[in-house]
Amino acid sequence: MSDSEHHNAEFSAQRRRVLLGMGVAGAALAGSALSCPAMAASQAQAQVTEAPSSDKTQDRHDFHGKHQTGIVTPRPAAGMIVSFDVLASDSEELERLFRTLNKRIAFLMSGGAVKQVDEKLPPLDSGILGPVVTPDNLTITVAVGESLFDERYGLAAVKPRHLIRMVGFPNDALQPELCHGDLSIQFCSNTPDTNIHALRDIVKNTPDLLLVRWKQEGTVPPQAPAKAGEPAQSARNFLGFRDGSANPDSNDASAMDRIVWVQPGANEPAWAVAGSYQAVRIIRNLVERWDRTPLQEQQSIIGRVKSTGAPMGGEKETQVPDYSKDPEGKLTKLDAHIRLANPRTAETQRNLILRRPFNYSNGVSKNGQLEMGLLFICYQSDLSQGFIAVQTRLNGEPLEEYLKPIGGGYFFTLPGVTGDQDFIGRSLLSAAKQKTTA
Repeated sequence: MSDSEHHNAEFSAQRRRVLLGMGVAGAALAGSALSCPAMAASQAQAQVTEAPSSDKTQDRHDFHGKHQTGIVTPRPAAGMIVSFDVLASDSEELERLFRTLNKRIAFLMSGGAVKQVDEKLPPLDSGILGPVVTPDNLTITVAVGESLFDERYGLAAVKPRHLIRMVGFPNDALQPELCHGDLSIQFCSNTPDTNIHALRDIVKNTPDLLLVRWKQEGTVPPQAPAKAGEPAQSARNFLGFRDGSANPDSNDASAMDRIVWVQPGANEPAWAVAGSYQAVRIIRNLVERWDRTPLQEQQSIIGRVKSTGAPMGGEKETQVPDYSKDPEGKLTKLDAHIRLANPRTAETQRNLILRRPFNYSNGVSKNGQLEMGLLFICYQSDLSQGFIAVQTRLNGEPLEEYLKPIGGGYFFTLPGVTGDQDFIGRSLLSAAKQKTTA
């Protein structure tokens, strides 16, 4: 061994002795340091493949009630609308469809253990939520389309008065494969996987009765809790504006009776009482063009301050614009979106709707543009006076330059299931039977 090699070896050995000595002396320090919150937190860090934790997986809604859930129910983070073609061959099979839906929805909304079967057979559940299904705040809302009332099931005589096939408006570019349907099901829960699990469960249990026509998923960005004494803020859409600022109070039962729920004596079939018209629109946002538009122009088009959601000239989202003091539209332009949608006159109060939208993102188009926008869902007791009247006023608005509706449909949300002896769609089928035997 050379002198230099001998020197290096001796230095390394001495260095190891010093470090070992420091390690023994520092053991107590290390032990005490582990009790420090910062150190404890670092030791408790999750592994990369651990599932995110939530204390909301056991949140649930009661399946039974006068009205279906998922309408005035607070909107969770994940939503999905699925439209189906009904394959039932006659009214008896249609009843089997509704009874099957009733059974599956009741289980999925309450949750529970999945029954295990012989391993040689297909499992009864997809398993994506594990062997015990968690309710996860799930609501499943069933509605029927105009096409269900054709000659197949003898339902024509009991069709809701205002239920029609959705017709395109001037700015629409409706894609046939994304429109209409015999039946729609809205899934809403805390997580997209819970919605997907519920959809797959229903598809698995109705292979000869339902065929998926189109599907659109969406999300709502969670907001920070409101400060004490301040109202909660609306979530933002993909245009960056708060969406739902002027929505009616869903906790006001009398307002919901007037705006959302079909009432006795409303010139509708008796079976439809406690139901609601559902309008669904898949509205693509041309976000690249919007993001290159000056802020001042964006705010003028919408009629609100982008940062706060307040009406023009206001400071808070909850402020109500007084258009009577701005007759020439110097503050809020006459063709601003919020002014056309709700002019706030005594006459247009009959056109109020309950909005329940979700943002969606569907990848990239063939020309490299982002396919994203708004899954617009609203409920009203009168489709003609509600969504159709509002959308007609919006025809030609400046916002159309940045929007392109591509799909959706009109449906009638069935009344709720009032108890174990009832089932979803029972009142509709009973009314049809009475008409045929009368």
